[in-house]
Amino acid sequence: GGRMEVLEENEEEEQREEEELKALEISDELHNTETKMAMDQVCIPSDVPEFDWSCIDTSQLPSSYKTNSPREKKLLRIADHFLQQYTHLCPDRKPLFLHPVNECGVEKFVSTTVRPTLLPYTELYHWDGCASFISDYLAMEPLKSPFTPPSLLYSPTTILKYQRGNCFDFSVLLCSMLIGAGYDAYCVNGYATHNMCSLDETLEVCPMLRKPQEVPKEGVKKTKKYRVKSPLDLQSKFELQQEAKKKAETEATHKNKERREEKVMEVEKPTRDPLYGLRVHAWVLVLSGKREVPETFFINPFTGNSHSTMDEHFLGIESVWNHKNYWVNMQDCRNGCKDLIFDLGDTVCWEIMLSETDKPLQLLVDAEEENELSDRNMDDVEEEEEEDMSFAMPPSWVAPIQISLREFETRCSQGRKVILYKKAKLEKWAPYLNGNGLVKRLTVYADLGCTEVVEVREWFKNREDMLDMREVNKQTQLTTDYFRPGHLLSLKVHIYKSMEPETERVMEFYNEARVDGLQKRAENAAEMREYYVGRDDFKYLQHTEYGKRGKKISMAGTRTDINSRPIVQIKECFHRNLEKPADEDVAERVFLTTEEMIHLTYHLKDKYIIASKKDFFKPAERYRKQSEIMTPEMCITYQVGSSGKGKKLLHLCKLLQELTEEEKQLKQQVRQSEAEVLKILKIRENEEADIKLSVSIYNTERNEKRRQQYEATKNAKEDEFPGQEEQDLDYLAPFLIQTGHPEKMSKGQALRLRDDCLTDFKNRVIAKANIIQARFEKEVEELQKKNQQFQENQNQLSREEEADFLADYSETMFRIHILALRLNREKQTAPQKYLALEEKLRKDPRLAAHLSHA
Repeated sequence: GGRMEVLEENEEEEQREEEELKALEISDELHNTETKMAMDQVCIPSDVPEFDWSCIDTSQLPSSYKTNSPREKKLLRIADHFLQQYTHLCPDRKPLFLHPVNECGVEKFVSTTVRPTLLPYTELYHWDGCASFISDYLAMEPLKSPFTPPSLLYSPTTILKYQRGNCFDFSVLLCSMLIGAGYDAYCVNGYATHNMCSLDETLEVCPMLRKPQEVPKEGVKKTKKYRVKSPLDLQSKFELQQEAKKKAETEATHKNKERREEKVMEVEKPTRDPLYGLRVHAWVLVLSGKREVPETFFINPFTGNSHSTMDEHFLGIESVWNHKNYWVNMQDCRNGCKDLIFDLGDTVCWEIMLSETDKPLQLLVDAEEENELSDRNMDDVEEEEEEDMSFAMPPSWVAPIQISLREFETRCSQGRKVILYKKAKLEKWAPYLNGNGLVKRLTVYADLGCTEVVEVREWFKNREDMLDMREVNKQTQLTTDYFRPGHLLSLKVHIYKSMEPETERVMEFYNEARVDGLQKRAENAAEMREYYVGRDDFKYLQHTEYGKRGKKISMAGTRTDINSRPIVQIKECFHRNLEKPADEDVAERVFLTTEEMIHLTYHLKDKYIIASKKDFFKPAERYRKQSEIMTPEMCITYQVGSSGKGKKLLHLCKLLQELTEEEKQLKQQVRQSEAEVLKILKIRENEEADIKLSVSIYNTERNEKRRQQYEATKNAKEDEFPGQEEQDLDYLAPFLIQTGHPEKMSKGQALRLRDDCLTDFKNRVIAKANIIQARFEKEVEELQKKNQQFQENQNQLSREEEADFLADYSETMFRIHILALRLNREKQTAPQKYLALEEKLRKDPRLAAHLSHA
């Protein structure tokens, strides 16, 4: 028996040693993983120093940060009791993230750390604006232990102050802003992949480069009953053999290319993670319903990107919470979050900590009936559990979250942020940080090493030349500038290779701001195309072709445009004018200036496939002065569908004269277009040489001129009306006027002045309260009438009428609520204001001598 005991003890010791060795191996592996994660912090710029959280100043924080209220203490007891039940029922699961320590060393329940806040910026009213702001404003810090939640959870105000935090800090702050904006948002404690936890996006495609998935269209083959027989195959067999050889060579090169791509794909594949499924991560869950959210989705707070709940990067959920409650996931997460049901009211899938108090009335009645049935079956229910069912979450201990306009505009930590993606790099800057207005730059590379640049996209803000974006394609050497509305010459887009004139370029304009309706102008050395929109003459295209220049002649007194490009042809295209017959409505005019010819093509008539045409041959210069008579040889007319004779020569002569005059005007217009191009290029060169940034007149920090004007007007008012502020705040002035402003005041007059002032204040407060009370009673009476009308006519109302009534009913309820708040505020603040006024009167220099002993 003794030997058996010794053997058993030896076996137990061996088992303990093996377990300790395994634990050491796991801890070493985790330590190596942590150091690797610390080295792989791609999102943190190298110029941002490491931060010591133990040195932060907590002396100025409110008392709610340093102590717990009685309700918070009770909540912690309930949380501990809930955790005991949870560990007893689920011994294999990890402990819950319930009440970590805050920056003052005080345990706080996670739901009370969420502080719903709506900030006064339009961008932060939408979830994507909030998410992008948080991801840009805060610097990411990895968790100290990758497989356990943090033991510390600081307040969102502290996180905002020091602009850094881990995934839990990011999620709490983002959730606070989303709930304040009206979203049904929750913080999530779960598990994710290594790349998501460490913010490593080097193998992810940049969101700005992702193309939308195209749905393939299934082509329906139609068999034609009547089809032309295929001709005989007369192709040479030798040519077929040569083509087969070429095809085999191309296939071989294609296979080699595929092999290279496969090797690249293997390099791009992420390495196997030894802690796959164990890495803790926090993110935000947004449920559908509120704010017209159609489908439940996740938000990764590190990147600000939205993800489907089916995303493979999210590997499981332990618990979720908001500012009202805490839920534990009881569903299987073997397939990640793909199969999870996010109905938090489902008690089988989600275990709730506190009973919900904001359910609809019918749900509360059902819950009460279920509780009564369960109470009959359970005889040993503790008193503490009964108290827990009626306990409501205490308010947040966090101070109001505030972000100044300067902080909101600065956005990026340290004013700059760099994100590395797969074959791309994204850089962000704060507005006004760069002198050229650059706020964002995306560089696309051809290789994973990011050495060969393919394309560069740059975004600008606050530029006076209205430049919004610039794309530079390094392969084609094309530069594309995009402008916001408001440019000096209504420029919208400028595509060019060089700023030299008469080179290949395309200019697009805001045609609404132009008199001629010009939408686009494309030109090179040989031609110029101009596209129009909304013109009265229905012209939509003008195409000018140029010839080669002759030798440059430099003579004294000659015009500067003597060596301008010679115009060979001008072509105009017109839309259909329904006020004219089709055979009289010109569709195309071609002026052949070198050949002295004019071609007119008219629109097609109905049920015709050939258009009417007129060709004019202008006489030579020497005969043009001798005679203005039109001869039949000068015009060839083809009139479709007309059996009679064409127009008389007189009409054709007038038409030719009009066309000749319009040709001169067109030539002038072409020269004006060329001059406008030169003017635009000159202006753009000057704008790029001297870049100026515009500052709003409301931005008093940066607009120095406006600030000086404001201070000058303020000083002028003070010089003109000295002591005006004191006169405006003189509460005794109305009563001193009645007594005639006596130089020396008796004690009786002083007491009378004080009593009159206090009585007048009391009467004003009572009158104001009576007005609010009367309005409140009137609104309540109207609400009762509407309720009675609705009950009487409920069966006769349509859905639209019922919806209108409910909207009106809720609006009346809102007015009643506001009036009740105002009335309550008046009752609470009136005594304090009265005592404050009495104290001011006692210290007033005009009354102090008489009231000091009163």
